[in-house]
Amino acid sequence: MHLDLSSDDVLATTRSVRKRLDLERPVERAIVEECLELALQAPTGGNLQGWQFVFVEDAAKKQALADIYARNFKKYAAAPRREFPDGDPRNEQQSAVTSSASYLAENFHRVPLMMIPCVAGRLDGAPTFQAASGWGSILPAVWSFMLALRQRAMGSAWTTIHLMDGGDAEAAELLGIPHDEVTQAGLFPIAYTVGTDFKLAERLPLDQVTHWDQW
Repeated sequence: MHLDLSSDDVLATTRSVRKRLDLERPVERAIVEECLELALQAPTGGNLQGWQFVFVEDAAKKQALADIYARNFKKYAAAPRREFPDGDPRNEQQSAVTSSASYLAENFHRVPLMMIPCVAGRLDGAPTFQAASGWGSILPAVWSFMLALRQRAMGSAWTTIHLMDGGDAEAAELLGIPHDEVTQAGLFPIAYTVGTDFKLAERLPLDQVTHWDQW
């Protein structure tokens, strides 16, 4: 299925999808590879193309990754939440975000496909220039991948919780990722979405996030 959304519509309605992931419908490998081909057109620092993408279909490995995620999610959920003033959209959306995140933690093992994108080099503790260059060489590609999924009636969510407390090392051992040579950028569920209509998210107004000539 191709939704034929305009580029503006794709940019404005690509959401982190959790509760609306179709956990029963299989995901075709050919369509995922089609999305990845588009993603690989994203900019990459120095044209090094130091990205690698690990897709996981095996049920036992998905369960093992979901277990790492669920364990770390319990710690994350128990941490103090940042508070926002009354009327701030982030405050008003917090309960829905929490419910959605909890749902994914409970059902992660059921998603048809998982992806772990990796970038060459270890970025933990790296100097600002190296870290910015490294992340800038993987994040655009992953976002392009998510946009391509949206156009094809599929969705994902950018999660990083499995990376906490050595979880990335466990995932690396499970999947044969060379942990000393690459950095994992997250763990992404991939599925068709239940319905294809996604609305604009409420964000902070421009005047609260925009600076011209000085902060």
